[in-house]
Amino acid sequence: MLLAVFNILIFPGFLFLGVMALIFAFLDRKIYARLQNRIGPPWFQPLADFLKLLGKESIIPAEADKRIFPLLPVVTLAAVTAAYLYIPIWGPASLFPFEGDLIVILYLLTLPTLCFFLAGWYSTSVYATIGAVRTLTQLFSYEVPLFMALLAPALLADTWSLSGMTAFYAANPVLLLVNIPAFLVAIAACQGKLERVPFDLPEAETEIVAGTFVEYSGRLYAIFRMAIDCELVVVASLIAAVFLPFYTEPVWLGFALYLLKTLVILFILALFRSVMARIRLEQMVKFCWKYLTPVALLQIVINLLLKGVLS
Repeated sequence: MLLAVFNILIFPGFLFLGVMALIFAFLDRKIYARLQNRIGPPWFQPLADFLKLLGKESIIPAEADKRIFPLLPVVTLAAVTAAYLYIPIWGPASLFPFEGDLIVILYLLTLPTLCFFLAGWYSTSVYATIGAVRTLTQLFSYEVPLFMALLAPALLADTWSLSGMTAFYAANPVLLLVNIPAFLVAIAACQGKLERVPFDLPEAETEIVAGTFVEYSGRLYAIFRMAIDCELVVVASLIAAVFLPFYTEPVWLGFALYLLKTLVILFILALFRSVMARIRLEQMVKFCWKYLTPVALLQIVINLLLKGVLS
């Protein structure tokens, strides 16, 4: 019981994920800055921003729902943390592995976006409502190709478990090359899920201030920002677990390999962010449904055919 509580609250749970989120937030901003020939922030900047927000007053708008408004940041952070517990970190199995954990992870990672929408909707602000509608529209765009891209390797491995997929591709490493199109789709779709450039229209600071979070301040906004940084870690870890399922012994070496894989994914996401400009919402929808979804569907067909040949 004590070990389970330690794992959930300390390592590899909430505290460790929070530290990783701050590190990833710094590295993401630093890489992004260096790619634009800027210096970037100091190493302590994400922590300083978080502590500064914690010290500010949380103001709830008069017309906002007094119960749901402060609850949504907590639900968002809880969902992201719960998803992280089912992703392998130091070995081929996660902390709580079971058949179907990939489906649970995808479900939990959908909750933050829904909370973002509800945060803007229940703020009863014009700017927040615009951001909320944009958030939900993007959800309908990237979610289908993202799910298809992440489930295609699972179909080939004939399992919905991340540990089962790791075992399959460890025995058949050449088949990882088959999933390269799905990997590219997942990278692009995750940029939309994380609302990063070029798919950052829901926030669009130059247009609608802070999007769905415009009415949030103080501790509540700090929790939202921490949840977003944590989601970056979880998404990078999930992509690494699905498309780069490599682990080794001993445990510390496997953990170091996990850090290396997630940093590679983070660099790719930062590179994608630095070379693109913001696109309009209808362009986002068109890109996801016209290009990403057909490629993801083709990947599923290829994997099903290959699975039939191998069996």
